[in-house]
Amino acid sequence: MSTHSHALRLIQTEPTAPHSTAQRIIEILGNSVPPADAEIRAVRHRYNLNRRPFLAELEQVESVFHILPAERGVPRLTVIRPRNFRQGERLPAIVYLHGGGWSLGSLATYEPFCRALANTTGQIVIWVEYRLAPEAPYPAALDDTLAAWRWVQRNSRELGADPARISIGGDSSGGNLAAVATLVLRGENGIQPWRQLLLYPCLDMSASLASHRKLADGYLLTAPLYAWYRNNYAPPGVARDDWRLSPLFADDLAHLPPAVVLYAGFDPLRDEAAAYVMKLTLAGVPVEPLYFSDMIHGFLTMGGAIPAAQAALGRIADALAALEH
Repeated sequence: MSTHSHALRLIQTEPTAPHSTAQRIIEILGNSVPPADAEIRAVRHRYNLNRRPFLAELEQVESVFHILPAERGVPRLTVIRPRNFRQGERLPAIVYLHGGGWSLGSLATYEPFCRALANTTGQIVIWVEYRLAPEAPYPAALDDTLAAWRWVQRNSRELGADPARISIGGDSSGGNLAAVATLVLRGENGIQPWRQLLLYPCLDMSASLASHRKLADGYLLTAPLYAWYRNNYAPPGVARDDWRLSPLFADDLAHLPPAVVLYAGFDPLRDEAAAYVMKLTLAGVPVEPLYFSDMIHGFLTMGGAIPAAQAALGRIADALAALEH
């Protein structure tokens, strides 16, 4: 039986429509694609403004501090220590790559989620300000991801992190960067990521699966918008089926870190995640799949409007803990 056939088993009976809270977000935000002549800074500003009403409140944490490493090629980092952090101890950490189609997203739209992720998991979250497309197309964001991971690994003790328990994770395009970086790092000598946290990740930039067609319109991440994102990051002429862009197509997933993979029922990227869960499982990699059948792409950062976002944080923490046993 094919991997895709196996993956379909992970997609349970679907509701006929997204949850009412998610449906309301769809109605408010619509399904717009930036005009061809739109200035990218204006698009980012509008994105931040549109998402602001749906953000959760900022949770109290032990500390938040910004680092601009002196080493060339290492991007700006924001270190968020959970409220349970105590000076002198070493906590697990997550190097986190944000979503936004490699083109959008900022700490302004992600800090509430990252703070909640730190508190709920009891881990330090290190947010990476990687370069964005289209100004910096592939492989700039991947290069920044790898540079950030290596810098955090070298400087983990100063951050309060346990060097043996540093994971890598991200959502959407950030999940793509995390998955690809994990594959790259597997081939290097040295400490590998402890866990990989892939939240509705982009894993197939060729958009070849059934959910890309079935859910192409009406659920925020439309086919035209997804194409705009992909063209920004990997302009026409770049091979979309290369595993450095589409980790779903990597020949061998053996010996990768244990993974938590979250996906949503009304997300065109749904089948990518389900297929990756099965490929990891068949390769012998421990996986904790988390399926939210009535949710949409991007719901995790909408905790101020979608209660399921908070529930998802608890399930993520439980899944990470389960991988320790």
